[in-house]
Amino acid sequence: MVKIRNYQASDAKALWEIYFHTVRNINIRDYSQEQVEAWAPSDFEPELWKKCLRRIQPFVAELDGCVVGYTDLQPSGLVDHFFCHHEYQGRGVGRALMEHVFTIGQIRGVSRYFSEVSITARPFYERMGFKVMNDQQVDMRGVTLTNFVMEKVVD
Repeated sequence: MVKIRNYQASDAKALWEIYFHTVRNINIRDYSQEQVEAWAPSDFEPELWKKCLRRIQPFVAELDGCVVGYTDLQPSGLVDHFFCHHEYQGRGVGRALMEHVFTIGQIRGVSRYFSEVSITARPFYERMGFKVMNDQQVDMRGVTLTNFVMEKVVD
């Protein structure tokens, strides 16, 4: 069973590895080598990464004691990061993380969830009830990528 907990500073390296390897191994299906290298660069900057994680305060997914994914929920309803370990996809990790986001959002009074979603993640988000608002071109370290602004409004 997937366990969701709050982020701890000691998770930073594991979360970077999930981010990096998911982009490089999964998103490569829908993006070029140049795009995934710009999105997840090899020159890992630990202090910048730790600063990002402190800012977003993610939720961490564990399966059998192994960190297998993470996400966040900002006060505005933004889901800024959503990544599942490339070797654990299709095992309920993403669903568990998104259900946790919805539970926390309900507690916080969030009525609109939104995210900038990759081509690869779009079908998952659609299964979770999100709708595409628009597609967009974003600059990532000088390289252009396509993604989608998606939202889910709850009553």
